[in-house]
Amino acid sequence: MLDLNSLEDLWFERDGVRLHAVAAGPTDGPLLILLHGFPEFWYSWRKQIGPLAAAGFRVIAPDQRGYNLSSKPARISDYAVSNLTADVIAIADQLKHDKFFLSGHDWGAAVAWAIALQYPQRLNKLAVLNVPHPVVFLRTINGNPRQMLRSWYIAFFQLPRIPEWRFSANNFAMGTRSLTASSRPGTFTAEDLDRYREAWSHPGTVTAMINWYRAFAKHRPQLRDSQVHVPTRILWGQLDKFLLAKMAQESVKYCDSAELTYFPNASHWLQHEEPGNVNEALIAFLQAT
Repeated sequence: MLDLNSLEDLWFERDGVRLHAVAAGPTDGPLLILLHGFPEFWYSWRKQIGPLAAAGFRVIAPDQRGYNLSSKPARISDYAVSNLTADVIAIADQLKHDKFFLSGHDWGAAVAWAIALQYPQRLNKLAVLNVPHPVVFLRTINGNPRQMLRSWYIAFFQLPRIPEWRFSANNFAMGTRSLTASSRPGTFTAEDLDRYREAWSHPGTVTAMINWYRAFAKHRPQLRDSQVHVPTRILWGQLDKFLLAKMAQESVKYCDSAELTYFPNASHWLQHEEPGNVNEALIAFLQAT
């Protein structure tokens, strides 16, 4: 088990936004960036960082903008996808890596898909967990009533102030429930939930996290090419309460080369629930020639 206190703290900056990250693994190893989703932070990958570092990767797990220790710019447009992807490219640039490996979960997977489409020349390989290709997601959320119902919170998050109040009330009861009610029993321990509450308690964090959804509604990225040319691995927990599993298979069609693995007993929080299987799948894919 990785001693979280042994992780290195790194800081990056782009256009006045400071990004905190934790790091592990050999400094001369191939760069692997891990992107968390909502409502998490780098801690989302705590069960992967050690094994991936032991496999020889230089692992960087940032707090994406708005989260935990990273800066929380005030405008909704600051959270447009173009800014989210540019942050990740800046991390690779400042570490002096022309190409890197990338994995993301939830919103982190959405950013990872976008990087593969916008900066394919920068990626060696792409691994995504429980989020579909953006074209598949937009088509499904606009045309499938079941997915519309599952995505109700996106509309709720467009309201001013009320979502922040609701998320934070009663010591972040809504925030913790978003994790525990949609995962297998025991997935998130009391210590885990305390860490999340601490991360959410930083001034401006809850608004910043929700602004990702507001920016998604207001600043949709325009894709010149919807085909992913980077080798891709999709890992998907089939008990996901937020996203329909069929979108994973549909996403494969938008990739030149993609493998899909379903986890029939896992939920949206796949890397938390199946860490051993996820680590094995990631290492095998990322190390394959």
